[in-house]
Amino acid sequence: MSARNAHDRGASAPVTVRPFQIRGRFLTALALRIQCNAVDAGFYKALDDQLRATPQFFIDAPLVLDFGEVPDFIDVDQVRDLVDNLRRRKLLVFGVQNADHVMMDALQAIGLIPIHSKSDAPGPDEKSNRTRQIEKLLPPDNKIISAPVRSGQMVVAERGDLTIIGSVAAGAELIASGNIHVYGTLRGRAMAGVQGDQNARIFCQKLDAELVAIAGLYQTSETFEHPLQNRCMQIFRYDERLFMEALA
Repeated sequence: MSARNAHDRGASAPVTVRPFQIRGRFLTALALRIQCNAVDAGFYKALDDQLRATPQFFIDAPLVLDFGEVPDFIDVDQVRDLVDNLRRRKLLVFGVQNADHVMMDALQAIGLIPIHSKSDAPGPDEKSNRTRQIEKLLPPDNKIISAPVRSGQMVVAERGDLTIIGSVAAGAELIASGNIHVYGTLRGRAMAGVQGDQNARIFCQKLDAELVAIAGLYQTSETFEHPLQNRCMQIFRYDERLFMEALA
C-alpha cells in the first residue's frame, strides 16, 4: 500500500469521540407555593415587597412553582401570565410541582417542566428489591474541606455532612444533605438537609451569612436577630420555623 493510499484511508476514518457528555448535576431550587386561586394586584404587591426586602435571596436562584394548595388553579392562560410576570422580575422560573391537574403539554409550551419532590417519589412498594438493597448499602459520604471557601465556589455533600475547616466567603454556597459545620466565619449561603432531613443543623464559629436554610426552610440576613450575628451559633428547624442559638 502506498503512503498516499494510507494517508487517504486515515483521512476518511470515522471519528469515534462523542461531541458531548451526559453528567448528573445537583440542583437546589426555591419553591414559590401559590396559596390563592387567583393571582391579582395584591399578590404582586406582596411579592414586590418581598423582593425589595430580600433581594439577594432570589439572585441566580432557580424557581419552581408549587400548586399543591390550589388544585383549582387550572387556567393555563393564568399560569402563563404568572410566569411572564415572574420572569419580568428576573425570577428564574423553570418548573412546577403538584400541577397534575394542568395539562403538561400546555405547561411545557410555557417553558415549564414537572418537578417531583421527595414526597412525590415512588414509594417503597414501587421500588425494586435491588434498588432498596443498594440504598441500604450506600454509606454516608461526609465531606471535609481543609481550606477556606472562596467567593463563587459551591461545595456539595450529597450524602452526608459538610465540614469546612476555615471561613466561607460572601458569594460562596454550601449544600449538604446532612449537617453543615464551619470552623470559621460563615458568610454566603448555607443549605443543610437539602434531601428533606429536618433534623439537620448548621454550626459555625461566627455567623455572617446571607442566607441559611434547613430542609427547604430559608431565612436571610435581614431577618436575623442582631445580637446573634457574629457569634458562635447553631441553627436548627423546629415546628416549621428556623431557630438560631448562640453556643457557649
